[in-house]
Amino acid sequence: MNFTFRKCHLAALLVAVPVLFAAENGQKLSYEQMEHFLQTAKIVSMKDVNIGVTNSQHAKLTDGTINHDAHVQYIDEAKTVFQGDRGTEMNFKDTWKFNVAGYRLGRILELDMIPVSVERKVNGKSAAVTWWIDNSMMEVDRVKKKLESPDKDAWNREMYIVRVFDQLIYNTDRTLQNLLIDPDWRIWMIDHTRAFRLYLTLKEKKDLVKCDRALLAKLRTLDAEMMKPLKPYLNDGEIKGVLGRRDKIVKFFDDEVKAKGEGAVLYDRPPR
Repeated sequence: MNFTFRKCHLAALLVAVPVLFAAENGQKLSYEQMEHFLQTAKIVSMKDVNIGVTNSQHAKLTDGTINHDAHVQYIDEAKTVFQGDRGTEMNFKDTWKFNVAGYRLGRILELDMIPVSVERKVNGKSAAVTWWIDNSMMEVDRVKKKLESPDKDAWNREMYIVRVFDQLIYNTDRTLQNLLIDPDWRIWMIDHTRAFRLYLTLKEKKDLVKCDRALLAKLRTLDAEMMKPLKPYLNDGEIKGVLGRRDKIVKFFDDEVKAKGEGAVLYDRPPR
């Protein structure tokens, strides 16, 4: 009975955005269908990704009807003090759990820019199994090839959302390798294993430039009750950090609207 209640409660809190995604065979899948596939489909093969430092793997999955790939991350480390390329960090975490939390938070905010990511045991270890974005390129490759989106305004609208989301989750590891671009020039945010820090302050306030109206409206309503689907993957301090940074983001854009006018700060992103 508790399990049934938990599933219903979770479904009520995760907004049911009517998004469809194409699997390898062209079949259109909803979020819920993709989650089920990632959690239950047979893993046919796996190989190392050889990009990044989390030793992640590229898996091929099938349920007998649908074939699709997934990104598997097992990393789950915590250190009181961590010395990295970007300096010293206290209360450091690098964990697959934040991938699932990032996806769920994206669902709550109706962003449709974060691939489905679920918890699953792979080779006896808990992992985040994330939907593979087919035929995509990394932002680093776009930059190297000097490619530009055919719709610069649409590109900018999505990049503004990336920046707001990264400030919300205090992402310490957004790189040109963990932004993907699909064939329709839509941006996808992946790999959030080094996010969700405890800080109540923003990481880079200067990264906030403009905000989608719908996203800002969702941020205003975000509260601890709405954050419950993240509870298995975030602790109380990490949830408090998200809500504290949310307050800072909302205040920032409210102040910007007062100073510059709504048209200079807010915009509407068309549905994908």
